[in-house]
Amino acid sequence: MLIRRPADIRPSEITPEAVFRSRRRLLAAAGYAGAGLLLGAGAGAAGIPAGHQRLTGVKESPLSSRETPNSFEDITHYNNFYEFGPGKSDPAEQSAGFRPRPWTVTVDGEAGVTGRFTLEDILKPHPLEERIYRFRCVEAWSMVIPWVGFPLGDLLRRFKPTSRAKYVAFETIVRPQEMPGQRSHVLDWPYVEGLTMAEAMHPLAILAVGIYGVELPNQNGAPLRLVTPWKYGFKSIKSIVRISFTVQQPHTTWSAAAPEEYGFYANVNPRVDHPRWSQATERRIGSRFFSPKQPTLPFNGYAAQVASLYTGLDLVRNF
Repeated sequence: MLIRRPADIRPSEITPEAVFRSRRRLLAAAGYAGAGLLLGAGAGAAGIPAGHQRLTGVKESPLSSRETPNSFEDITHYNNFYEFGPGKSDPAEQSAGFRPRPWTVTVDGEAGVTGRFTLEDILKPHPLEERIYRFRCVEAWSMVIPWVGFPLGDLLRRFKPTSRAKYVAFETIVRPQEMPGQRSHVLDWPYVEGLTMAEAMHPLAILAVGIYGVELPNQNGAPLRLVTPWKYGFKSIKSIVRISFTVQQPHTTWSAAAPEEYGFYANVNPRVDHPRWSQATERRIGSRFFSPKQPTLPFNGYAAQVASLYTGLDLVRNF
């Protein structure tokens, strides 16, 4: 269990892990499982402020980690989202004016079904799941996050990608009037990211629409973001407005900005250090300040599921 100094813990956040794990079993015993109802995985205990829209019909996933998630406060107030500023608190402080509704996503490229789709069009056919995933940042910090979303591959199949589609590219919205970080030149906008088709179709890759059973807060990538738990966090593009099926490996923002530091694959690999720091260990956000760092796991602990995607690929050269 994560340990924080007593002064940092709200009474409402103190929930024994056994209670956290049993809450949904109790719901199932009470007959709620058939309706797929989930109360947000301990949402009240996680300290979720009032006003967040609860998601309904959310089911548990067997692919979830058994680790205890970080608090809602940790997850929503320690972020990288440069569109709102480069500081960790900037996204929470600068995103209140961002409007995630109405929303559309453009789908184009090597696919049989393309066009512009509303968020409702995107989400309607897909049952929502809670996926508790480890999250590892390239900056050597980590969290455990209870995402709510659905498999990316299930969405991509709807667009009937052709045999020429080898990659999927994603693009973040550009609204400098609402995203003050985009008024600077710290990065080239829009933010873009990409996966191979094999990565995108893997069952662990999801599109997230919520955390802790409520809709994604603006600072976490509302209304739609990518989550690939075996990769460094910068691959998890937020506020997606375009999905493109491509023949060639797509240009990606951080790989273009600093190719010696951020590779296209961005798999969590403790044997490949960042040029300015080691990746062998990580600091779990929310832990005691002087607690020891923990070892970084290959593929962030998901090697058994995803290592086969990279058979024959040099993961040192292709970082």
